[in-house]
Amino acid sequence: MTSAEAGALRRLAPPARRFLAHRKGVLVRLALWSLAESGQAFLVGHAVARSVDEGFLAGDPRRGLLWLGVALVAVLSGARVVRGVFAQLAGVTEPLRDGLVRRTVDRSLARAAPGGPAGTDRAAVSRLTNQVEIARDSFAGLVLTLRSFVFTAAGALLGLLSLHPALLVVVLPPLAAGLALFLVTLRPMAAAQRRALAADEALGDHAASARAALRDLAACGTGPGVERRGADLVADAAAAARTLAGWAAVRTAALGVAGHLPVLALLVAVEWLRGHGVSVGALLGAFTYLVQSLLPALHTLMTALGAAGSRLLVVLDRILGAETETETDRVPEPVPDRVPEPVSVLKSQPGPSTASASAAAFAVDMAAAPAVELRAVTLSYGARAEPVLDALDLCVAPGEHLAVVGPSGIGKSTLTRLVAGTLAPSSGEVRVAGRPVTGRPAAELAALRVLVPQDAYVFSGTVGDNLAYLSTDACRAELDASVGAFGLGPLVERLGGLDGTVRPAELSPGERQLVALVRAYLSPAPLLLLDEATCHLDPASEARAEEALAGRAGTLVVVAHRLSSAVRADRTLVLDGVRARCGTHAELLSRSPLYRDLAGHWNS
Repeated sequence: MTSAEAGALRRLAPPARRFLAHRKGVLVRLALWSLAESGQAFLVGHAVARSVDEGFLAGDPRRGLLWLGVALVAVLSGARVVRGVFAQLAGVTEPLRDGLVRRTVDRSLARAAPGGPAGTDRAAVSRLTNQVEIARDSFAGLVLTLRSFVFTAAGALLGLLSLHPALLVVVLPPLAAGLALFLVTLRPMAAAQRRALAADEALGDHAASARAALRDLAACGTGPGVERRGADLVADAAAAARTLAGWAAVRTAALGVAGHLPVLALLVAVEWLRGHGVSVGALLGAFTYLVQSLLPALHTLMTALGAAGSRLLVVLDRILGAETETETDRVPEPVPDRVPEPVSVLKSQPGPSTASASAAAFAVDMAAAPAVELRAVTLSYGARAEPVLDALDLCVAPGEHLAVVGPSGIGKSTLTRLVAGTLAPSSGEVRVAGRPVTGRPAAELAALRVLVPQDAYVFSGTVGDNLAYLSTDACRAELDASVGAFGLGPLVERLGGLDGTVRPAELSPGERQLVALVRAYLSPAPLLLLDEATCHLDPASEARAEEALAGRAGTLVVVAHRLSSAVRADRTLVLDGVRARCGTHAELLSRSPLYRDLAGHWNS
């Protein structure tokens, strides 16, 4: 037995004993119904043998029919026995499910409560739905089949012994061989089931984390790394499933040995058995015991124990024993409420010095080329759809502060995605620092620009880790200065300083936006794109943040949430769905009716 399995059994043994100790009455009633099943198995084979030897072969068909009637009554009574068994089975399985559900909910609430472990328990969804049902069904199947096999086998073997001891000599060896081969598969199948469940949870956790941070992954250029991580997790899950299927094939072979060889052995040994005094009726009764009772019970046991048994051990360990795992037993799980892939991808790309060098190289290019240039850019979401942007030309100088305004749904966010290189135009060309961005590698895009979306991404970790997420070489003095520039001091102090822990769920949307803005401010990228990234800030905080960002070396493009953002900008781009206009605040008031309307709306 592996250390993981031994640890699981040690953890599960005490709660299992307590659970069964509280249900002695149900277990006793279940055993009594099972004794009736044992008697039924004995009577069927014994009655068939007596009907042949003492009835039909002895010239007494009436006696033979009487014994067959006994067999028929035994068979028909099986329905009543099964009904009684299932009635008692519910008294064991349903309390188990209720207890597991309570355990999972209590643990999740404890993790989510203030002062609990960091983050949330995403695997709780799998435990509460899939894994609890696996445990309930597996436990019910095991109780049903183990009980049936023990009592049915006892009745059948006792019947074979009563017919003739030589029958056991022929039947038992292949049965034991098949059962031994099957037992060999139990441990590796349990280990394979454990890996399959762990792979399933890791894949689900990764998908949930990546989905929550999709826009930030695209903006930071770390999407390909997260995609590779997802592909690796899918491959791990597939490999675990293949291993499990391989051991299932071995188990099937064991079923074949135990399920077919006893019958073949009995056929081959007929002459030998007849020579040792075994009657024709006894032979027919032995075949009845094998085909009607013993082999079906063994087949059901091996199927249930091979699949349900390993699943039950692993699932119960995941639900009941996760909090007491040792370091050697623990199955590694991703850190909750955190998407570690973007960090690892950034580190696997050029390090801080290389990234800074790349940004410096782009800065040199920007000195000689527009910071942002759109040449007849058109974008349509569909072949027959109206274009969101139609033949748009735009030129933003290095170091310029540009605001973008327009009605909701006019294409402002689409414009930032085009400039960021996360969306390709239907036609035309988008250039940043004189270079096309469409199809450019993620590492180059990440060094060139930062896109801050409306839904800011903050992960579980320290305050310093969050702020330096895009600039891992930032020193403490730079972090302190940026905190002061954005008025983030009270929040940082409340969280315990730069080394304090950030819990995303405890931050307001505005606080998360401030953290994301400071992160962008510290980035070495020469171009910042803000897609309504200040919409949750009050006007004073928004003005302070934009002032700090405008004072940063580089170019700033802001999708404006308020008219004050356009007033502070060097120029403003107005998108109206027909003709885009670009100019200063004063110029647009005189030249753009839409801008005048927007200004009147914002000021009203």
